[in-house]
Amino acid sequence: MTRAVRVPSGADGRPVGRDAELVRRLAAYQDTVMRSAQLDPVTTELVRLRCARQHDCRICQSLRLSAARDLGADDTLLTQIDHYESSDLSERHKVALRLADAMIWHPSDISDDLVEQAHEHFTDAELSELLLDITKWSTQKIHVTLGTDGTDRVPLDDDGIALLTFDQAGTAVVRHT
Repeated sequence: MTRAVRVPSGADGRPVGRDAELVRRLAAYQDTVMRSAQLDPVTTELVRLRCARQHDCRICQSLRLSAARDLGADDTLLTQIDHYESSDLSERHKVALRLADAMIWHPSDISDDLVEQAHEHFTDAELSELLLDITKWSTQKIHVTLGTDGTDRVPLDDDGIALLTFDQAGTAVVRHT
């Protein structure tokens, strides 16, 4: 899908005139969230892609978490995200996706039943990471709004996919599959 860049951009394709301190602090927050290792990579990937699809982030939809892929999160599994309630996904994964949807669309409407389900399927540490992950993946709304969520700076394979990992500092590292 083509989406026009809606702000003046420099030669690197990034918006000009951004507040460097704000950009640095947002990146630091994102990196900090990604350093947590309480949640399993497959659940992280399902939630990450659900957020990407809900926000329509082109770059996020073109990425796959390498660790999740190594654990079996292939395209067959990932296609179930869009219709997860009627899918073969585990109840744990469905609860994670319900939380993602609720946080994205109506956080004040999270029901007691959903909270109970979350505590049934996740430890407190996993829930903390899951909720922070959703906020981290939702910062991509900024790029979607600005039109700077294009994949032109990502090394995609013939299927339009690139692998995503995070280094020890929590910084994203993208590579061709």
